[in-house]
Amino acid sequence: EWRAVPDLWRSCSERYGKRVALVDPRRDPPIRMTYLQVEEAILNFAEAMRSLGVSPDEHVALFADNSCRWLIADQGIMAMGAANAVRGSRSSDEELVYILKHSDSVALVIDTPELLKRLEARFNDSLSLKFVVLLWGQKPESFAFPVFTYEECISLGQKSREKPGTTSKILWSFDVATIVYTSGTTGNPKGVMLTHANIIHQMKYLDQCIQPVPGDRFLSLLPPWHMYERVAEYFTFTRGIEQVYTSVKFLKDDLQAYPTQYFVSVPLVYDTLYSGVQKQLSKASGLRRALVMGFMAISSFFKDLKRISEGRSLTRAREHPNRLECFLAGVMAMILSPLHFLGDKIVFSKIRAAIGIRKAGISGGGSLPKHVDKFFEVVGITLLNGYGLTESSPVVSTRAFSDNVLGTVGMPLRETEVKIVDPESRKTLANGNKGIVTVRGPQVMKGYYKNPDATQKAIDGDGWLDTGDLGWVAPVWKTGAARKCGGMLVLEGRAKETIVLSTGENVEPTEIEEAALQSSLIDQIMVVGQDQRRLGALIVASKDTAATSANDLKSLVREELQRCTSSCSFQIGPFVIVNEPFTMENGLLTPTMKLRRDAILTRYRNQIDYLFNKTL
Repeated sequence: EWRAVPDLWRSCSERYGKRVALVDPRRDPPIRMTYLQVEEAILNFAEAMRSLGVSPDEHVALFADNSCRWLIADQGIMAMGAANAVRGSRSSDEELVYILKHSDSVALVIDTPELLKRLEARFNDSLSLKFVVLLWGQKPESFAFPVFTYEECISLGQKSREKPGTTSKILWSFDVATIVYTSGTTGNPKGVMLTHANIIHQMKYLDQCIQPVPGDRFLSLLPPWHMYERVAEYFTFTRGIEQVYTSVKFLKDDLQAYPTQYFVSVPLVYDTLYSGVQKQLSKASGLRRALVMGFMAISSFFKDLKRISEGRSLTRAREHPNRLECFLAGVMAMILSPLHFLGDKIVFSKIRAAIGIRKAGISGGGSLPKHVDKFFEVVGITLLNGYGLTESSPVVSTRAFSDNVLGTVGMPLRETEVKIVDPESRKTLANGNKGIVTVRGPQVMKGYYKNPDATQKAIDGDGWLDTGDLGWVAPVWKTGAARKCGGMLVLEGRAKETIVLSTGENVEPTEIEEAALQSSLIDQIMVVGQDQRRLGALIVASKDTAATSANDLKSLVREELQRCTSSCSFQIGPFVIVNEPFTMENGLLTPTMKLRRDAILTRYRNQIDYLFNKTL
């Protein structure tokens, strides 16, 4: 029944009218809005945009962070027929001004007066805006363009709607709904044009992952302009959920104050929750720590056996089925089950209560480390890992409650095709063979804004999107330890991130980096070694090591690297500990917390050269 994304609010207000839709508890005063109130605010904001001179099919820049007003502005801009060009406040001033100009935005909706002041210094005579809307705070006394507060905007829209003869544009599914600028690890970001039809595909089919019911609570933490968070919100609102806004600062408190059925986040956040448990465990008495570690080891082995017996063992996916192995694993799992359930009662139930996720965590937007995936399985918290990219609106595949196979990113969404091709010949590869992941389906973007050459490189003549990711599809077996893995997608890094050693061997750095991050001494790591005989690494040590001498720290980190990466195909040789963490502010992380590898290589080129020259 939806022709455009904002149509969801009409159906939601009819079904869930007086249910609470949004809770923004950190505002003064705290904000609570029902579905009826949200729809009314969206219609008022949309009419204000029209009254202030925005025409359908024009673009409006929306630079703001997560809040209830971001959602209202986002949907209001779409509802009046315009498309929004979105970004958050943590992006650099240069990037925001570039997006504002490149998107041909005629107006700007911005988070705070502070952000507006930051950007004002970079405005020039070539920039022309009809107006600026401040979502929060007071407008400046003077500015180059007319400035309206959020409250003034809502009031203007409400009064205009009361006038007879007010009409709105009919929206069509092929209209562009939003232009999302990719975080990109090199060069200027590209504007991904997503239509209403692209996004509606996600709203219809994300129930393959989860099935929320009215009244379920979601904690909203991620930047709302990121398509992963964005479509998750759109989808869950169609099910009548209550969304509570939180932040990294208050996440731990809010997980307790607002117990959540579902939590959508990136791997880094789940890794942080895992590290928090490990940190608490390190402070426990020797006996208590030994008890917990003992139960963790037993339950980890128990879960391994269960996966084999139930046919969900990805490690067996490329092997010929062995029925006897499944039978024996089932028997051993039955023997260990009393100890596992005892551990669950004594230890894991307390960990679940401390973390606060009631039904499931959903992970996406990056590679989920294996040790984190397994930890949540052991303690009894369902973690559903998915895969996608901005260019596919974003979800391509996702794990589900019924088919939650660790190590995979699940089955493709309905109406979605996945094909693995050889990087050189582009020929289709059989299941089980690694190659470039390509995707075709209703969620694939319209193209890059004002960049037809890049669009042509990304999408071929048959509509296949080249993701640039390496992966393989699990073979289909009727029996054996991997009988439920068939057809699931497995990722193994980025094609452009592959390190080629001087020996000719190809190394995927992500596997090694994820393994190294199990150490409490290592906060961040980037593996290097292109055209070298061996691998090296740049390491940001944990803040807890500040009091440790440089020599002692290097020895400790060396021991940790050997311990954590011993099972990896390649080992790290020389490494350097850098003093400055990789952040968005210094340009070394993307807004989705991925390493900007080229930028890091450029900044630390001298240290890397010295690292390898020293070891010749």
